[in-house]
Amino acid sequence: MRILVIEGEPGLGDDLKKGLEGSGHAVDTARDGVEGRLRATEGGYALVLLDVMRPGVDGFAVLRAIRRTSNVPVLVLTDRDTVEDRVSGLQQGADDYLVKPFSLSELLARVEALPGRGTRQPSTVLRLADLALDPGSRTCVRNRTRIDLTAKEFMLLAVLLRHCGQVLSRRTLGEQVWDASFDNDSNVVEVAIRRLRSKIDDPFDVKLLHTVRGGGYVLEDRS
Repeated sequence: MRILVIEGEPGLGDDLKKGLEGSGHAVDTARDGVEGRLRATEGGYALVLLDVMRPGVDGFAVLRAIRRTSNVPVLVLTDRDTVEDRVSGLQQGADDYLVKPFSLSELLARVEALPGRGTRQPSTVLRLADLALDPGSRTCVRNRTRIDLTAKEFMLLAVLLRHCGQVLSRRTLGEQVWDASFDNDSNVVEVAIRRLRSKIDDPFDVKLLHTVRGGGYVLEDRS
């Protein structure tokens, strides 16, 4: 399942990402409401985790903005546990409500239960030429050939596909895919790009993933 975590507290955001990925989910993170709203309304997410108690940010305003354009399930994270707070959150479009602190097992139980509720928008398949990535089913296909990707490779390809034709630096890719755990001095991005290229490009005549010297990487059809 592809999940978006909108969490401005780095420690909690990193813990959520690690716990969800450890259970087999693909996780993107957003550190502020503007980025979170834009990502949530792009489509393709099976679930959004939204912390509404971040300092200086009206989390419920973010929730209302998401609801204006998307019916993606939203699990609200909050410190408040009154009946009034719960009712207010549900009235503004939350699908469920989880009070901090909570255990990973409780979070995972809520996550697994939520996507089956109601009628949800179909996932947006990301495409370039004969390459297709479906975040909903977590499948990747090129020229009718199924390609098996690791969780990180899937996330890396999703970022590149969402920015087709745009050169992305290794730092940008590292922060998008590895988040706070990314070490800019490591070669983790280069290694992941190499492995991804071996799967989506090497077996095919037309190459889509290109290295831009001094710039980074770009996914585009140059044929």
